[in-house]
Amino acid sequence: MSELNEAAMASTGTRQEQPGGWLNRTVAGAGITSALGDFCYETTTVILPGFLAVLGIPAAALGIIEGIADAVASFTKMVSGYIADKMGHRKLLVLVGYGLTPAGQVLIALAAGWPLLLLGRLVSWFGKGLRGPLRDAIVIQAVSPETRGRAFGFHRAADTIGAVVGPLLGVALLGLAQDWHWENASGPFRFVLWLSVIPGVLAVLAFLTLVKDPQHSSNPALKFFSSLRGLPTRFKRYLGAVGIFGIGDFSHSLLILAATTLLTASMGVVHAAQVAGLLYVWRNVVQVAVSYPVGVLADRFGHLPVLVVGYVLGALTAILAALAFWFSIDSILLLGVIFFIAGLYVAVQEALESTVTADMVGADKLAMSYGALGTVNGTAKFISSTAVGVLWTVVSPVFSFGLAAVLMAAGTLALARVGTQ
Repeated sequence: MSELNEAAMASTGTRQEQPGGWLNRTVAGAGITSALGDFCYETTTVILPGFLAVLGIPAAALGIIEGIADAVASFTKMVSGYIADKMGHRKLLVLVGYGLTPAGQVLIALAAGWPLLLLGRLVSWFGKGLRGPLRDAIVIQAVSPETRGRAFGFHRAADTIGAVVGPLLGVALLGLAQDWHWENASGPFRFVLWLSVIPGVLAVLAFLTLVKDPQHSSNPALKFFSSLRGLPTRFKRYLGAVGIFGIGDFSHSLLILAATTLLTASMGVVHAAQVAGLLYVWRNVVQVAVSYPVGVLADRFGHLPVLVVGYVLGALTAILAALAFWFSIDSILLLGVIFFIAGLYVAVQEALESTVTADMVGADKLAMSYGALGTVNGTAKFISSTAVGVLWTVVSPVFSFGLAAVLMAAGTLALARVGTQ
């Protein structure tokens, strides 16, 4: 039987090593790399609004910059997956992707206006879109199918640690640097941006030295559109469910804004914004704590059923956000519950959407399938965040979060149907 397998793999140009234990060098290296990468760009995310303010750039520019960057990252994921499956150079492309993040940070640190800020953000998020699907494909093939859940749970936990530590340290350094002598108000922000380049460079070195790509096969005959059409029908239905859910799955920066709005009347806008920021950190801490246990549960009970439960929690988050506005909730404890549930569902979503994909497609199209998943997710999230923000302003926050809940519930039902087919 082993000879037949080797012959089949040779005929398709595929060479795959037998995975060892799930917490191997590649999984650990990818986790360390992701933590450093998130440390780099999440630090920028948390101080970018203030940086724009001291540069005199209007708030509308931030929304446009982030929206364009999200769109670029989303469509880059699809193309990068196709190129990797066709050429077989996944690790090289991931290294380029991680290298673009600190390069974008440098451009942002040098910016004096919105054009260079936009360019820096585009470079960083192009790199994020380039590396994501390929890194996930490498990790998935470094472990056995029976341990994918815990491997991705560990990876996402490590990833989120960077998203917790980076913003906290960035804010702390910003406060420290404000007491120093600067020529203008942008000095402290530029100082933090320059420092954030360091973990970005370390991420490249970590991936280069620690991660081994278990498969280097190429598929020169692969055609982009025919490959998309050739993806399994069940996977296409899965993408449809993910897309429906994603159109309601708003950016959690809007959840921070919701907490700020609800708390402002009782504690003032500055204190409310600080508390809302800490609630978001709390959400990330929850995600770190439960990501690995979620993976263990998924390995035991099935990845798709656990993902359905995660989607239910996502819809519940939107419902509770709508109810918080309906009843004008200003309790930090109750808002903390909403952010706790948000942390739970994001942990499930980010750990298991990729493993469910791997269960449905073959190794020869894995990177491209991850690209398709990332494109659907990114496009849907861009639509959702824009729609929720606009409807919040034009109609009401109750209506906007309520509509998001309906869409997320519809996506959950569609995903449950995929599980029964």
